[in-house]
Amino acid sequence: MVEKKKASKKEEKEVVSKETEKGSMKKESKASKVTSDEILEKIEKMSVLELADLVKALEEKFGVPAAMPAAMPANAGGATITSEVKEEEEKTDFEVIIKEIGPNKIKVIKEIRTITALGLKESKDLVEGAPNTVKEHVDKKAAEEIKEKLEAVGAVVEIK
Repeated sequence: MVEKKKASKKEEKEVVSKETEKGSMKKESKASKVTSDEILEKIEKMSVLELADLVKALEEKFGVPAAMPAAMPANAGGATITSEVKEEEEKTDFEVIIKEIGPNKIKVIKEIRTITALGLKESKDLVEGAPNTVKEHVDKKAAEEIKEKLEAVGAVVEIK
């Protein structure tokens, strides 16, 4: 029974496509120039099966698939930016870099000593030699905490 339904649908499609071809041949002979409005009017009056046959015929005639191509990114530069953002999100190893000391040099040195466990001279050299790396190979949470502590005493800090 299913095979009969499939066969009858195929027969209907063949009949419709033949009628469409006959109708288009007759109309082509009457007028060689057809406006786009006339074509659109004819398409509006077609059934779904006729439209499906028309699409197939156009695909075969011009060798072009009717399917929409995959969307291309609007901005190739935007694609690289998102990949860079993804790399930063996936990153688990960060560096905390002090860019500028700020007005409270002594407070910054004290904070560096507590963060790094360096001596007074090493902490002073690190702060005065800004920009310098304060801490390497820390996770994001620890890097954010260090940054907050140093910015609280007036330093300018960057996380990489």
